[in-house]
Amino acid sequence: MTNHYYSERPDTAHDFEEWQFELKGKTFQFVTDSGVFSKKTVDYGSRVLIDAMSDENLPEGTLLDVGCGYGPIGLSLAAAFQRPVEMIDINERAVDLAKGNAARNHIKNVDIHTSNIYKDVHQTSYAAIVSNPPIRAGKEVVHEILEGAYDLLKPEGTLTIVIQKKQGAPSAKKKMAEVFGNAEIIHKDKGYYIIQSVKA
Repeated sequence: MTNHYYSERPDTAHDFEEWQFELKGKTFQFVTDSGVFSKKTVDYGSRVLIDAMSDENLPEGTLLDVGCGYGPIGLSLAAAFQRPVEMIDINERAVDLAKGNAARNHIKNVDIHTSNIYKDVHQTSYAAIVSNPPIRAGKEVVHEILEGAYDLLKPEGTLTIVIQKKQGAPSAKKKMAEVFGNAEIIHKDKGYYIIQSVKA
């Protein structure tokens, strides 16, 4: 059985849903399916992360959305910031949905493809990396996302994640501080923590 949203090829029967959601002032049309994370609405953690993100102090360049799912974080940031955004996920079904949702919402400044964490990323340095990490995939996977981000960021680039306090926010913050030398909770909302590290 490979029916987790972090599986490469979920084999649950298709069950498409279509709905609208406003993110950063733009109304998006989303099509989702079974076998992907939060298919009925943009999950609360992603919303908090999207709202907290600003590109004001970021270096020039591309953003990377790790574990993009059907696309709400990457697509909303691509539309809001008018920067190139690379969006990756191990889940082939999620990647196909994200590509469809990019086309549906006329967002062209995105590069969406499958990758197991950073294994197949298309660039060597990013202005920012964002992630709503797959908590259910386990701490090891989450920490791999946090550790691998450092070498892929430009100086002054940021890693920003959302994680619930009860699902390991304190240990994620500690790991980010170890890797980057800094980690700050930039926003909290209903138990969701937005944690950000800056590459010095």
